[in-house]
Amino acid sequence: MKIAIVTAYPPSKSTLNEYGYHLVKKFVQKDEVSELVLITDKTDKPKQLDFNNSHKVTVDQCWKFNSCLTVFMIVKAILKSKPDVVLFNLQFLKFGNKKIPAALGLLIPMILKMFGYNTVVLLHNIIEQVNLIKTGFASSELEKKIIRFFGTILTKCLLKADVVVVSLNKYVDVLNTKYKTNNVISIPYGAFEASHKVNFDLPLGPKKILAFGKFGTYKKLDVAIEAIKLIRQNNTDLVELVIAGTDSPNAPGYMESIKEKYSDHEGITFMGYVKENDVEKVFSDCAVVALPYTCTTGSSGVLHLAGTYGKAVAMPNIADFDQLSDEEGYKGEFFNPESSNSLAKAIKVLLFNDEYRVRLARANYYTARNLSMDKTVDMYLDKIKEIQTNKIKKLVVSNV
Repeated sequence: MKIAIVTAYPPSKSTLNEYGYHLVKKFVQKDEVSELVLITDKTDKPKQLDFNNSHKVTVDQCWKFNSCLTVFMIVKAILKSKPDVVLFNLQFLKFGNKKIPAALGLLIPMILKMFGYNTVVLLHNIIEQVNLIKTGFASSELEKKIIRFFGTILTKCLLKADVVVVSLNKYVDVLNTKYKTNNVISIPYGAFEASHKVNFDLPLGPKKILAFGKFGTYKKLDVAIEAIKLIRQNNTDLVELVIAGTDSPNAPGYMESIKEKYSDHEGITFMGYVKENDVEKVFSDCAVVALPYTCTTGSSGVLHLAGTYGKAVAMPNIADFDQLSDEEGYKGEFFNPESSNSLAKAIKVLLFNDEYRVRLARANYYTARNLSMDKTVDMYLDKIKEIQTNKIKKLVVSNV
């Protein structure tokens, strides 16, 4: 079959670009996929196609973040390429952090469905489960109500797709109950694969605590930095905090403000944006992964990366992480997301109890292996085949 995937893609720095890379990489390894059309955002450098069967990929860089023309460019690209199915790798700010281009982009699956295309939407977050103020979507209660109103309309549009995929069972229940639909399913997020055997022993030297992601809204660095300061008071050379990532689209300038605020503090390294090929080394070099989040917007990609590379995690005691632990098996030392003392305690528990740290790291690694991206893509292909079969049956019935 010929599949089109609409996603941001490395070297883009737009959200979900790393996930898009691994999704494409696994799809083209499948025998059922004869051609993959990558409908992606424009970047100055060529797209990263450093994997087997990349000859199957046709790249169409046709849209820009925050452009109102994105909707027309993507629809035009699909009409030109004529795929058997279109898969969207989406969240609510996928096409822009400005409201109009972001909203227009989310209409594309419905428009393509009107043209008769089979459409599958992978939705990483849902408006009903997002804390709009903490995540920077809204700055007031009035704005929150307005966004929820339009978010509900856009969700109804997204649900016009043949299938909407979410990564948590709770989201299936919320959407099917609220919107009276039955085309929402849960497929695991899928863990990426490590290129070499994972070593659970800690590297020599200071123990690196890794904070990874896009920061500034619900991912706050102050708690993590203050926690490291507390640990270093009595163990100056024991730990370092490595901050790898960039600003959230909703918080431009946040990283620079944090650098300036803590410029005179030792034991903190700012790595900035990490290229896809360097992600593995960044995780492999760390002792513990810390998730300094005050809320979530869906399944945590960083938690899945920690599992991929066999790392123990200090995770916030909030609902979605509890559910990920129950549903998928990821383990961590929980902490109060508002307390640097609580995070410092969680990190010390992991660093000073090596048997416990390794037990959690192994549990996360084997969970990731059991819920690999390869298996996730197989689930997508099964669902796509089901969509195609049902479409053929309807055509036969209508002709009879």
